[in-house]
Amino acid sequence: MAIYTHVVLGTNDLAKATKFYDAALAPLGIKNLGPMGDRGVLYGAEAPEFLITKPANGQPATYANGGTLGFHSTTRDGVNAFHAAGMSNGGTDEGAPGPRTFTPTAYGAYLRDPDGNKLCAYCFAPE
Repeated sequence: MAIYTHVVLGTNDLAKATKFYDAALAPLGIKNLGPMGDRGVLYGAEAPEFLITKPANGQPATYANGGTLGFHSTTRDGVNAFHAAGMSNGGTDEGAPGPRTFTPTAYGAYLRDPDGNKLCAYCFAPE
């Protein structure tokens, strides 16, 4: 059973964020499912689970200090492609793809999106 209905991150530039997320999430099998009115974009594998939006209160979007949103990848190649696509589409590096020491099979990569939100992709399958 899932514990979330969806996750939302704010953006100050919807076009720039859409370009970044379309590219970075595609290797993970996450698709742009279309607009959420004129304020946002819906993403998911089958149904909307992740949204990027302009804040509803009209204030600038800001990122969380210490907050990270993690995406699942079934392969290490998917993690590598997530990182490369994000870097090529306005993201900044927060940790190159590679093994992580907190579990024996952890393989991850970290990025910041164009608005400064921290993201990662992880694969926990054995090599």
